[in-house]
Amino acid sequence: MVDVRSQSRVQVPPAGDDAVLPFGTSDPFIRGRLVRLGPCVDTILNRHAYPDAVSEILGEAIALTAMLGASVPLGGKLSLQARTDGPIGFLFVDYEAGGLLRATASFNGARVSEISHAGEGLARQDRSRSDLLGAGHLALTLEPGEGLDRTQGIAALDGGTLTQAAQAYFRQSEQLPTYIHLAVAKHFVASAGGGSNWHWRAGGLIVQHLQRPLDDAGEAGADDWNTVHTLAATVEDHELLDPALAPDRLLFRLFQEEGVRVYAPKPLAVHCRCSRDKVEAFLKSFGREQLTDMHDAEGKITVTCEFCSAAYRFEPDEI
Repeated sequence: MVDVRSQSRVQVPPAGDDAVLPFGTSDPFIRGRLVRLGPCVDTILNRHAYPDAVSEILGEAIALTAMLGASVPLGGKLSLQARTDGPIGFLFVDYEAGGLLRATASFNGARVSEISHAGEGLARQDRSRSDLLGAGHLALTLEPGEGLDRTQGIAALDGGTLTQAAQAYFRQSEQLPTYIHLAVAKHFVASAGGGSNWHWRAGGLIVQHLQRPLDDAGEAGADDWNTVHTLAATVEDHELLDPALAPDRLLFRLFQEEGVRVYAPKPLAVHCRCSRDKVEAFLKSFGREQLTDMHDAEGKITVTCEFCSAAYRFEPDEI
């Protein structure tokens, strides 16, 4: 757990929370995005109350999806899905144009607990590599909307991290040199009454060289990319998470010598598509015998949304 307390006990309003900040440099072929997640990721992770190790990796997936989804056209959707043979067997994050996010995960609690205890005292990155994800694949699915065809890209997960899998995807499938850094931690917030609370925060940085490796950019373009890549790699977790450090200030700190240009932020929000009407329609697709098997001791049926944890309870005569 990373303690990213401010230097003083004075409460500093979040600077740029729950937004993706696109940016570029003086080289028109180098583009990037920085994401800072506060209440948004805290709401999603607290709804599920997963073990910290699971929340950390799901938080990484949310930050990554938010950065990649920021370019989704109006009416479009982007989903990130990971399936593995590890303790965390399934991750799913959904981004809808306009910055709407939802996420869920499934895992083997006993195996997660065993690895978490074995990794106590290790950095988050080291725990992430201790077979929490295992072998499998990472799939990125884009639904552009407006009748356009759905596309999907797949990268292997081989016991490493989501960052490594995503970077391999862009390098191999898209042929885009890419640097990605993701950070997730609980942040300590002192309350006015003297109590204390811990809230989840997440952040991420992605920088890409939009030219193909074999184009005619020449040595100047390669030098620009190497410089920006080196500078991006100096970013630290606490910088991506610190609510007192505005995202544009962080980008200036990293890339001021490269003529960084910051564009309008894209806000993010928690959103779930579930509703009582949708759940009722789903239940009505089952036969009477199957519905009877779903009854609890009072003869009622309760369905809990896997994304937002909202519980919908139905009387026997409603279905």
